[in-house]
Amino acid sequence: MVARRFQVSHNDSDFDLHYDTDDGFEVFQFQLYSLTSVPPDHQKIYGAEQDTPVLDDSDLITISDKLRLVSINHSEPEPEPEPSAADFLKSDEELARLLQAEEEALMFQQYVASQDPQQFESRVRPYVSQVLMYEDEKRQEAARKSVPVEELEEKALVSLAKEGNFKPSKIEQDHAFLLQLLFWFKQSFRWVNSPTCHDCGNKTVGQGMTRPLPFETLYGASRVELYCCTSCSKKTRFPRYNDPIKLVETREGRCGEWANCFTLYCRAFGYESRLILDLTDHVWTECFSQILGRWMHLDPCEAIYDKPLLYEKGWGKKLDYVIAIAKDGVYDVTKRYTRKWHEVLSRRTMLTEPSLSSVLSNITKERRRGFASQLLSIIEARDMEESKELERSIHAEEDESLSLPGRRSGTEEWRKSRLEFGSDNLSSSACPVRLCIDEHVTRIYNAFHPILLQFVGEELPKSEAAEVLKTTKGILLDLRSSPYKTRRASINSVLKDPKFQKLLPSIDELLGALSLEKKVNTDGSVEICLAGDPVVTSLALPVALDALDDMIFNLNKCENYGKDMFLLPLLKLNRIHSGSAIASSEELPFGIITSAFDGTRISKWEEPNGAKGCWVMYRTSDNKMLELVAYELMSANDAPERDPMDWLLEGSSDEGISWQVLDKQTSQFFEDRFLRRTYTISSPSFACNVFRFRFLAVRDIQSTSRLQIGSIDLYTKST
Repeated sequence: MVARRFQVSHNDSDFDLHYDTDDGFEVFQFQLYSLTSVPPDHQKIYGAEQDTPVLDDSDLITISDKLRLVSINHSEPEPEPEPSAADFLKSDEELARLLQAEEEALMFQQYVASQDPQQFESRVRPYVSQVLMYEDEKRQEAARKSVPVEELEEKALVSLAKEGNFKPSKIEQDHAFLLQLLFWFKQSFRWVNSPTCHDCGNKTVGQGMTRPLPFETLYGASRVELYCCTSCSKKTRFPRYNDPIKLVETREGRCGEWANCFTLYCRAFGYESRLILDLTDHVWTECFSQILGRWMHLDPCEAIYDKPLLYEKGWGKKLDYVIAIAKDGVYDVTKRYTRKWHEVLSRRTMLTEPSLSSVLSNITKERRRGFASQLLSIIEARDMEESKELERSIHAEEDESLSLPGRRSGTEEWRKSRLEFGSDNLSSSACPVRLCIDEHVTRIYNAFHPILLQFVGEELPKSEAAEVLKTTKGILLDLRSSPYKTRRASINSVLKDPKFQKLLPSIDELLGALSLEKKVNTDGSVEICLAGDPVVTSLALPVALDALDDMIFNLNKCENYGKDMFLLPLLKLNRIHSGSAIASSEELPFGIITSAFDGTRISKWEEPNGAKGCWVMYRTSDNKMLELVAYELMSANDAPERDPMDWLLEGSSDEGISWQVLDKQTSQFFEDRFLRRTYTISSPSFACNVFRFRFLAVRDIQSTSRLQIGSIDLYTKST
């Protein structure tokens, strides 16, 4: 450990920062964020004396004591230091090297490339006809009918609400819906390595190809694979259907069927879409994102979006031709998917670049024949913008903090045989500061206080109290299963129970936290219905249902019924909320750090490299000084070996400059999934505005590199 004192200048102010260099650069950036409110991803740090940049891998022991911080989002950014002669030389040499490599690859191509473009054109032409199927209204209607549209709309709005966006624009909603469509498709479509036996359902082994039958060719199955059952020896056919309307019905196949069908779904919901053909044997989709203002990569097999380097960097593919095929033309988009263009160029030997351009141009002209001049102008302007973007992309810097996974669809043996195995996670070690949208969680936890008070006031036995909570859960389950825009549930039947009828007033606070209310209809019937924004209810209902399960569990365990009811873990008052969190790393897109603070079991924070050590920092809202009295950790849904076992909890009263240990735990064991463990702060308490967990080891460090936590809840003294 090396303790250092830095003087940091920012916007005409100076800040003193005392720092333990063992904590690393990310923690250093977070402490600067605490002092200056400049998020880590907006920070540029320079040595004040020599004006040299401080980079992620800089040695914090040897850098200058005096630093200058620039916010890259500042309205009037400070001038960046002029590049040195050495920087110019290095960049010029690198550019010259790349240009030379590109020139050599083009020269090589002239000698080895075929002069006949027919082979390439024969590979692309069938897909031109295929994408026209997506414009057929009958096919689009079949696709729309198979999608739980309202469910995906609700999930899209909830995903935006979790980011604090409760009033999204139309293009924001469309973008969020597209992502939910992608995730739904991944769950609803089945990957086929080999089909199960149609007679007995057991495994089959491949027997080669067979002739298609008339009804199979009707849906474009020119190839049919034949399999033999390992149990009953019966034959099973696997037609490779090309008509997406049939794939909407079968919902199975490999990457060709997945991309074919998913692109139809995208068109059915009005997204400008195109099928992407990778001639090294893969297919996926692109959609034009209005919110991004560009084409966005979507891989339905992997449920990964906007990660075009997935194949080159994650799978290790040696790309050559990546062709986008749409109703209005055919485009070479290879440059979007590589940062090694000169290497890719050396593999493009099917035809020369001018011949390629000519083939694509001719097909595109065919497709646009008859288009109105106004439409042509719009398309051509977009083509020009995309061309500029593609040229920029091949020289763009890679995000080294982003880890892209290998292929995850298909059997392990098959993926390894294709050399596409790679790592198993999509993660980022440059975790941004994320705002916790969780005030509703605290309101729900607090809302159980009046319910418990009435249990005591009515002298309700523990078993009957548990029954009342189960009845309340049943009402909320009815509400969850009703359409989210018009949620309502009758409670006439449960009002016949005198116990529940007496306790009904005590649930008003819980209903308010869920944006719900009781309503007495003109016929005297009583129902629970929406009282405000339906998205607030959609966001909060899963929290309340999970909280009721925890309360019922803890109530049944409560040995000193009556007295212990008003203590943790049964009563969870004064939960800290609405702060910001950052972590050493996170899994994208679902294992992000705020997933540990959203109050639900279905989500978790996952740290791909956290088994041997990782950290989480939580900064209170508006830097409020709060005195921590307890905290809870919940185990995640699976993989017990990833549970935290040893950790430290530290607090800081000076926004992360100095730290004091609040609690230390070793050899902790979570016996079950979704198990909450409560820890009280026994050390002398003091008010803090930043809290830090240092997780030191997981339950089984030999079998995993990961750490995961279902939830983290921090509790303060009553105010």
